[in-house]
Amino acid sequence: MASAVENQFLMGKNYIFSSESVGEGHPDKVSDTISDAVLDACLAQDRGSRVACETFVKSNVVCVGGEITTKAKFDVEQVVRAAIREIGYVNSDDVFHGDHVFINNYLTAQSPDISQGVDAKAAAGKATAEQGAGDQGLMFGFACDETPQLMPAPIMYAHQLGSHLTKLRKAGKAKWLRPDAKSQVSVQYIDGKPVKITNVVVSTQHAADASNKTIRDFITKQVIQKVLPKKMLSRDTQILINPTGRFVVGGPAGDSGLTGRKIIVDTYGGMGRHGGGAFSGKDPSKVDRSAAYMGRYAAKNIVAARLAKRCEIQFAYAIGYPDPVSVCVDTFGTGVVDDATIAAATEKVFSFKPADIVRQLKLLRPIYSKTTNYGHFGKEDDLNSITWEKTDKVAALKRAIK
Repeated sequence: MASAVENQFLMGKNYIFSSESVGEGHPDKVSDTISDAVLDACLAQDRGSRVACETFVKSNVVCVGGEITTKAKFDVEQVVRAAIREIGYVNSDDVFHGDHVFINNYLTAQSPDISQGVDAKAAAGKATAEQGAGDQGLMFGFACDETPQLMPAPIMYAHQLGSHLTKLRKAGKAKWLRPDAKSQVSVQYIDGKPVKITNVVVSTQHAADASNKTIRDFITKQVIQKVLPKKMLSRDTQILINPTGRFVVGGPAGDSGLTGRKIIVDTYGGMGRHGGGAFSGKDPSKVDRSAAYMGRYAAKNIVAARLAKRCEIQFAYAIGYPDPVSVCVDTFGTGVVDDATIAAATEKVFSFKPADIVRQLKLLRPIYSKTTNYGHFGKEDDLNSITWEKTDKVAALKRAIK
């Protein structure tokens, strides 16, 4: 059955699509940030680390748990506190404060049964001696030609708002700004193309003495008008800033946070499907993360090669088995050739075995804290780290099509 997005695109309907992003201080992103900080601390010393780190935050408590097998030696508490300080929870009015939170550590070693499936060596009952997938599951990659980053417009605009707001806060441009924030952008599509922003929502935590006028003037002039394309805004664009009227209690003091609860924010803002697996805190032997990155890499290169205007690719894996059990390419009717031909070319150019994904994308490095906030996709300012955003397979794909 076709997805709602596919139906809208193929039928050329006019519709409005919305996507949201959240700031570094959002409780769920605090959890993601801590989990990825622990992952990077492991990989910085031991490239062979196996990490599945989950974090729960509430009020002034941090609980870190999961399974880690590593030769790395570091103080988990110091890593957690440093991550919280970097977010910006260092103000005297913060209940959740980097220097004062209580930290509970429930990390244990990886299950030997899982390790057997992932290790690149033979084992009793294992189908091959190759490195297998760390779990079964399905992953999606997506790209489209709506933005220079080949990402959907609503999620890119929402990320850009949040990222710019954070830069202003960390630069001290508004002393009343606090770390928790959310942004949301609604885009009108006509004949499948984004033509206008119809609504913008920005909510930011603030100090108690900041007035609504101060907040709204600053966000409008220094964030929205600086970030969003002028041609996409009009007099009819509805702008809602802190619509509840007060956002003093925020972050983990106001709501609990958990690793992996912002998977739509992390990917394509709902435009494009999701397999359900989260990213943060997982080393690249977990295909939830690495295969999703590979899917983005393949889909982006397909669109960059102008083989399609939009492309979604799906993989499915079995735990302990190296080859994906299925690969599916869908260009939503925009391909210059049929989808089967593009899929065949894609499998010639890219290898989707877990070990090959790790090698091709250089994933055994402490790069993951760079991915945590404002989307794991669409970042092009550090292609040495965010390798899956490169478009270096365009020529190879074009040759494979011929």
